[in-house]
Amino acid sequence: MVGRPRSETSRRAILRAALDLCERDGYQNVTLKGIAQAAGTGRQTVYRWWRTKAEVMIEALTVFVEAPTGSEDLRTFLLETFRLSGGAVGGVVVGLMADAQSDEAFAVRMRGFIDSRRRALRAVLARTLSADVDLELAVDMVFGAMWYRLMNRHAPVDESLADDVTAMLARLSS
Repeated sequence: MVGRPRSETSRRAILRAALDLCERDGYQNVTLKGIAQAAGTGRQTVYRWWRTKAEVMIEALTVFVEAPTGSEDLRTFLLETFRLSGGAVGGVVVGLMADAQSDEAFAVRMRGFIDSRRRALRAVLARTLSADVDLELAVDMVFGAMWYRLMNRHAPVDESLADDVTAMLARLSS
């Protein structure tokens, strides 16, 4: 027996509510029940379509957050990427990464989500850096700095970091 098809209106309301709740309450405080209430849908609707809060959130990011796709300019790409990490999006992504540490199936999905960002950065770096620079290592260095700051909150992920990383990569490439 096939269930009722998804209502696109309900789906988008649920995904939007999930992001709004994260912005208001923080990732860790959001529940599937709360998402259903905020979206004005029944809990059974949410539970039928997603197993976990992490699944809702990664789909919400995919639908509502436009990630940089490969500006010609490294600094611009980094500014756009780092700007996204501020506020609710950064909190969601850090929460998703934490969830991925204890759920291998979700970790695979999270890597797929992150891989698109890695490919975009790799393309920018390939146009920017000299041929003898290891692109994979450069991608790890850039995103490593971002993730470390997001997770430890010891320094901002901002324009200054974009400038510093751009300058460091330029020195590597000279």
